[in-house]
Amino acid sequence: MRILVLSDLHANASALNAALAAAQGRWEQIVCLGDVVGYGPDPNEVTSKIRELGAQTIRGNHDKAATGLMPTDDFNPIAKAAVDWTRSQLSPDNLKWLTALPHGPLEVGGIVLVHGALQDEDEYVFTPEQALEGLLDSNAALTFFGHTHHQGGFSYLSASNHLEILNLRPRSSESFAALRLDAGSRYLLNPGSIGQPRDSDPRAGFAIADLEHNVVEFWRVPYDISGVQSRMRAARLPEALAQRLSLGR
Repeated sequence: MRILVLSDLHANASALNAALAAAQGRWEQIVCLGDVVGYGPDPNEVTSKIRELGAQTIRGNHDKAATGLMPTDDFNPIAKAAVDWTRSQLSPDNLKWLTALPHGPLEVGGIVLVHGALQDEDEYVFTPEQALEGLLDSNAALTFFGHTHHQGGFSYLSASNHLEILNLRPRSSESFAALRLDAGSRYLLNPGSIGQPRDSDPRAGFAIADLEHNVVEFWRVPYDISGVQSRMRAARLPEALAQRLSLGR
């Protein structure tokens, strides 16, 4: 089974379409770790595409905020402005679908999906200390998480009690980097962000898990950033959200 893993799409249709084009013919099942909507200018296009693809999807904090399932008191003014605009744009059908998304952890095809941490869907997992609990408690040896917009992850070998930070981003000259999964190890992996990368690489990030051959590929693909920025400015979304797409942070 080959699973295409998407996360943090943030209503960026150009980035999503570029990722799907690069992954064409390479996957049999598709999953999404949440934040289908958020900062970008294409909430209906992206939501409709994920629905059309039949992606097994869990909710992210921006999905919850846009549908009114969580308050935006803790959001910064820029993020809150994007949430308010997104809510005003969503069609009734897409709003209903987003509202009904399940929370993680969710088991799909032998892997576990979470948006943030295994124990708290809204927690950002950046450090080994944060990752360890999820690595030990997950129902699967391979768990995917999002929320941080950073491609990478962690591995844990119980026999030696060794936890390792994995730098999995492909170089700027490469489209993907492969990780071979070792028997006896557990993995907590972030496929990267489709719609708003924050790891200093502006290319859209995703992963393909080949469970038959025990390999996970971490992909980065370019897309039309200037076109997305133009749509954001036309929608009067905060300028900072448009500018950060060029920087990947």
